[in-house]
Amino acid sequence: MQQKTLVMKFGGTSVGSAEALARAIQIIREAKCDWDRIVVVTSAMAGVTNLLLDSAASNAGKAHASPLQDAENKLRTKHFSAAEALIKDNAALEETKREINALIQVFVNLCEAIQILGEASPRALDAVASLGERMSLRLLTAALNEAGIKAKGVESTEFIVTNSNFQNAHPDFCVTKEKTQELLNPILEAGFIAVTTGFIGANAEGVVTTLGRGGSDYSAAIIGSVLPADEVWIWTDVDGVMTTDPKIVASAKTLAEISYSEIAELAYYGAKVLHPKTIRPIVEAGIGLRICNTFNPAHQGTRLTAKGTRNGQVVKAVTAIQKQRLVTIEGRGMLGVPGVAARAFGAVASTKTSVPLITQASSEQSICFAVPSETAENVLNALEKTFAHEIEEDDIDRVWSTDDVSIVTVVGAGMKHTPGVAGKVFSQLGNHGVNVLAIAQGSSEVSISLVVEAPDTEQAVKALHELIVESGR
Repeated sequence: MQQKTLVMKFGGTSVGSAEALARAIQIIREAKCDWDRIVVVTSAMAGVTNLLLDSAASNAGKAHASPLQDAENKLRTKHFSAAEALIKDNAALEETKREINALIQVFVNLCEAIQILGEASPRALDAVASLGERMSLRLLTAALNEAGIKAKGVESTEFIVTNSNFQNAHPDFCVTKEKTQELLNPILEAGFIAVTTGFIGANAEGVVTTLGRGGSDYSAAIIGSVLPADEVWIWTDVDGVMTTDPKIVASAKTLAEISYSEIAELAYYGAKVLHPKTIRPIVEAGIGLRICNTFNPAHQGTRLTAKGTRNGQVVKAVTAIQKQRLVTIEGRGMLGVPGVAARAFGAVASTKTSVPLITQASSEQSICFAVPSETAENVLNALEKTFAHEIEEDDIDRVWSTDDVSIVTVVGAGMKHTPGVAGKVFSQLGNHGVNVLAIAQGSSEVSISLVVEAPDTEQAVKALHELIVESGR
């Protein structure tokens, strides 16, 4: 009989204190009753990654090291206090503190090197950022063993092999699959829980890389897909995927079930409950995914499925991604000229900027797309350089960007089979006095994205969330 395998990922708030860790340990204990093999993926304790990176950045080119000493003390206090609360065996406690202290010293050494060099390279920042997960791994593994749960810790740098795109590395799934099975299967077959680090991997030379901020979800999906696991559970500090941000709409509810295509749109367009890259490995491996709340484990959370269920709801969720700018390239000389779009997006790609939304008029006299606000200036400079000749010849009138805007996205697989949804969306916004600057809809028809001015974001989300309530009646 084949043994069932579960991968559980715990986010930063879920391992952010002794109390949170105790909850996570109890959740793992209960899971052992139903699952034969369990892999636990841990994030850094809440706030630690920001502290590490902020300290590294502040020490670049600075002659004083007092902020570094402050950070060192904060790291030691945070991890040691949790260890002392959870680990009663003196030998185990001292060993855990020694290992964590060694990692804190690595952090200090890295920051001092950055200070001397006067800059922090992406490779150096990945080395610094990885330390939070590596400390958390020691702490959680020791706490599990103290609680009588046999656990072995192993850093994911040992088996997740990536390219060398530091700060946003991509895994080599073939090599990763081989190494993951070779390393984790003996641990699991010996009856241990395997505890590993989220967010980090290593390139072929063994140099530490990171998978992008929030990448622990992605780590869990990678491990789940290559083992393979039967299910992946993401433990966080919310009850699951909600119909919208409860900070904007107090009546927002948790969705019991959502399809992969729907959550992919939500994750991409600002819903922070799941890392956008998490979906693909899960879908390709055909395994289940649940999002659960560490602080409310009795709640069923949200289950992700291949198709989802409509349950009478056409629109399921509304999300907003803020601090964007619309960049426009316009000019009558663009009409009928091939390659303008390719050159434009080549210029954008040269700045390593992601484009979440594109729209073009049928007249071909303008191309409009969204970019994060902080990258807009670099994008404009790259475009002006690329089209310098066309601008000089007046084939392109101007390249410009708006002030800050937001992309508001309405998601629901039921929209594909329901006529008139787009009309209702625009009528709803019009009735609430929200002006739409640009529109985009994918061929999958799972979502409609609208660009609105930044001050209209909250009003737009509230207005469109009313459609969810109506479609569920």
